[in-house]
Order: sequence, then structure tokens, then C-alpha cells
Amino acid sequence: MAQITIEVSEELAQKLAPMRDRLSEVLARGLRELSPPLNEAYRYILVFLSGNPSPAAILNFKPTPRMQERISELLEKNCSGELTPAEFAELDEYERLNSFCESSRFKR
Repeated sequence: MAQITIEVSEELAQKLAPMRDRLSEVLARGLRELSPPLNEAYRYILVFLSGNPSPAAILNFKPTPRMQERISELLEKNCSGELTPAEFAELDEYERLNSFCESSRFKR
């Protein structure tokens, strides 16, 4: 089994202390809970691209309403300085996906 060392705030350390022997389970659960929206976004894009869309379809490609709602939530929290590190990473990934989609529009 691999071993990692991370720095956390004192407050988080106190919350994690009672779960010391279950930290790998806590991390695994957190990863599962964080990734479904991004998995959905990647799947949506891959299904779209695998259908060999027309140039017009590519120009009109947009996130689903659910994805757009999540992105809007993250942007609002970012503007108010309330993003958690996990949410920041999620927003960063959405930005990366947007860049990919924007650049693929000009490759056809």
C-alpha cells in the first residue's frame, strides 16, 4: 500500500483525527462524490464527438442545462471567494473542457 503525506488545516486535522484508521476510505468516498459531474461532462463531450458532428453542430455545441447550472454555481462561489479547494479544481477542469471544445471548433 502506498503512503502519502498531506498538509491540512488544524481544523480539518481535528475533524479527521477520529477517522485516522479510515482515511483511505474517506478519500475514496470524496473522490467518488466529486467526480460524477465531471464524468458526466466528459461523457457528454465524447458521445457528441463520436457521432461525427457536422461543423454547424460543433458551432452550436453547448453544455447541458445541468452542467451549465453547476458551472454557474461554481462561478458565483468563485466571485464571492467561497470556493473550496475541491470546487476550485472542478471549476478549473470545466475551464479546461471549455478550452478543448473551443479549440476543436477551429480544427474542422
